[in-house]
Amino acid sequence: MAKASEVKSGNVLRFNGELVSVEEYIHRTPGNLRAFYQARMRNVKTGKIVEYRFRTDEEVTICRVETNDYQYLYEDSDYLVVMDNNTFEQYNIPKLLFGNSIKFLKEGMNVTIAFESDEPIVAQLPNSVELEVTYSEPAVKGDTSTSAQKYATVETGAEIRVPLFINQGDKVKVDTKTGEYMERVK
Repeated sequence: MAKASEVKSGNVLRFNGELVSVEEYIHRTPGNLRAFYQARMRNVKTGKIVEYRFRTDEEVTICRVETNDYQYLYEDSDYLVVMDNNTFEQYNIPKLLFGNSIKFLKEGMNVTIAFESDEPIVAQLPNSVELEVTYSEPAVKGDTSTSAQKYATVETGAEIRVPLFINQGDKVKVDTKTGEYMERVK
């Protein structure tokens, strides 16, 4: 147990039986009232925002979170099997932790996973990935307005919008958070 004054932004706390990540933590001293800490926290599992005022002497539980890089091996029903690059241990990670970015995941890719006492709590892909375009409609000559785009399917099966000059077989860089085309890779 730690005092509320020891908490910092970025810590993971056990709050009301749930794991929450502290996004904003401000010390306030209003006029003639006692000082307190205003916390804005995000639930790790559901993503909901929780706001709470901690007294300065209130006790909180700061969780120890270990973050490491793992290599994605294969899919196993509702789980993804990843391997620790140092110890070669394999772990089953629920697909839900990856969110929408899972559609850009391909075998052999490195992912970042955070564990809190042997329980995976956060999983994320790199900010951008390079994928090959497996299908795209051919561009029509003369259809070159300033920001015209078309749909293309990448090697993971995800469909993204790309500029007209992208053809089948090209490699493109994709933002994994938004799913947007970033640039063509040479």
